[in-house]
Amino acid sequence: MRERTAFYKRKLAEDENSPSPEASPQTVKSTEVSPTQDKNSKLEEHHHGMLSCKLQRIPTKEYLKRMRLPRSIDPYTDRLYLLWLLLVTTAYHWNCWLLPARLAFPYQTPGNTHYWIITDIICDIIYLGDILLIQPRLQFVRGGEIIMDVISIIPFEVLYIFFGFNPIFRTNRILKYTSFFEFNNRLEFIMDKAYVYRIIRTTGYLLFILHINACVYYWASDYEGIGTTKWVYNGEGNKYLRCYYWAVRTLITIGGLPEPQTSFEIAFQLLNFFSGVFVFSSLIGQMRDVIGAATANRNNFYVCMDHIVAYMNKYSIPQSVQYRVRTWLEYTWTSQRILDESSLLENLPMTMQLSLAIDTNFNIINQVELF
Repeated sequence: MRERTAFYKRKLAEDENSPSPEASPQTVKSTEVSPTQDKNSKLEEHHHGMLSCKLQRIPTKEYLKRMRLPRSIDPYTDRLYLLWLLLVTTAYHWNCWLLPARLAFPYQTPGNTHYWIITDIICDIIYLGDILLIQPRLQFVRGGEIIMDVISIIPFEVLYIFFGFNPIFRTNRILKYTSFFEFNNRLEFIMDKAYVYRIIRTTGYLLFILHINACVYYWASDYEGIGTTKWVYNGEGNKYLRCYYWAVRTLITIGGLPEPQTSFEIAFQLLNFFSGVFVFSSLIGQMRDVIGAATANRNNFYVCMDHIVAYMNKYSIPQSVQYRVRTWLEYTWTSQRILDESSLLENLPMTMQLSLAIDTNFNIINQVELF
């Protein structure tokens, strides 16, 4: 702050010592020109400007240097890196959601094989670019992440030559889950209300588990024979939608489904019931933690306010004072959503506390002429 004050003092002194902007009569006289000369000078300036624009055109090498990736990337502050993680996460979701569907349902046919191959190649290019261009430039490396990424791009697709176009050889692409979790952490770090994204993400986990269960149910129906018993899929309507409906009713244990007939169907249904109890209890616990963390400050505020009101009533505090206290509590909560800021900063080092205090109160201090 002292250096900044000295800088502004020097700037003011230089402005005061600078010559007056008023021009002398000789200068004014010399600057008087005829309209023809003024027009010619404007034309010359126009041509000179066009020529300078042509001369100032950025060379190709300089343009390529500007487009070059930086030597290091800060994963916590670089928004472009977050956008890249979004692209990698999109490619990961393509593999994670579509590979089980392609393995179970007959959606991959010889007529649309080229579309699947083109999309798979695009996802592989994104994976490869992340490994070769982005990850080596990060300012930190976590143990095991690079090894896992290398495993996720091993080209097992060469086995297509011997076994045909089977998506099972791309299952190693699902191992790139580290980018997905890193994207979640970085996105929560910059969001004001991260609990909203946590709820959406937990709901996505639920939908993905139901998706996997629908794929497994269609595989079981195809294994037993579609339409052979009342329990398996009967082959009517939309395959995926009917199987997804069955997965929802089974995992949530709604009931009302046909009873399994064979030993395979009974074992499969029992495994589904046990998985449903475990999965939904875990997801309900995560939802409770997310909502509890989102409303923790509000609950603490109401508890603190109830204690203060009880204290004032116990000692018969005048109503005018009670009104002032309630007004301050409500205003403080509405303005900053917290009552005690010092409790948040007490775990930080003193230098960081001082930096936060200066940045928070600088606008107020800067208005005081003494400082």
